[in-house]
Amino acid sequence: MTKRASLIFACISRLDQKMAIGVSRHQAKKESGLPWGHSTGRIHSYATRKAYQAYVLRFANWARNTYQIRRIDELDRRAPELVRQWVAARIAGGYSAWTVKAELAALRLFFSNWELAAGMRLPVNHREDIRRSRRPAARDAGLDAAAHAALIAFERATGLRRRELSQLRVGQVRQVGGYVYIAGVKGKGGRVRDVLVLPGREEDVLSCVRGRGAHEKVFRRLPSHLDVHALRREYAQLMYLYLSGRRLPGQAGRLRRGSYDLDAVLNVSRLLGHSRRDVILRHYVR
Repeated sequence: MTKRASLIFACISRLDQKMAIGVSRHQAKKESGLPWGHSTGRIHSYATRKAYQAYVLRFANWARNTYQIRRIDELDRRAPELVRQWVAARIAGGYSAWTVKAELAALRLFFSNWELAAGMRLPVNHREDIRRSRRPAARDAGLDAAAHAALIAFERATGLRRRELSQLRVGQVRQVGGYVYIAGVKGKGGRVRDVLVLPGREEDVLSCVRGRGAHEKVFRRLPSHLDVHALRREYAQLMYLYLSGRRLPGQAGRLRRGSYDLDAVLNVSRLLGHSRRDVILRHYVR
């Protein structure tokens, strides 16, 4: 094993030890009494693991190439100074506020030190800087919307994540009274939820499963060009309008408490599998 592999292997092994797949992040915080926004010190989803591993290994390789650090114990010892240098370089390099904060969160969890880079002036996230699914993207041109009309209509009516959509079985689509639900959707962190189909769009869902076996996948494959997030955003906005009976919150400026329906926002958040009001207000209904 090379010296470089030794450092990388040690970093990956530590991340392995921090995995908590199937353990609800929300429940873990609730049981520990941690305030919202404070890390549990564990990684609760494979998507987070993939992102955090990329951040940590990028940092480790930088430390190795810049300061010839070969062992993880030396990396641990010098973490406070190195992380500050890393963050300062990322800010100077013009990286977005989201990227800088996400990388810092990954390093704090990796080193189990929530004070790393404390006191540094970090970039500020502005909702107006969000670009995802706000305008046409190059990949949109590669999607044959007509060929995938049923899939697009289904996603607009349910707001499922890509992975949730790809794993969905026919038997999970259920009618209760006058409503249609997607039952037992397994989302991030192993959380399971039921999703209300957007009222008025029930046929878009039922037409995709009618006459099929309960164990069949609803969709055998998903096109790579499908902008699932944009469709989830449409679902969130229409569901908010349905639940609140009000207009969408204003697109510009700061929100005041009375300018939106708090209960509707929280319900939309649960339906999307977030359980966070701020995520819905920043990325979905505005």
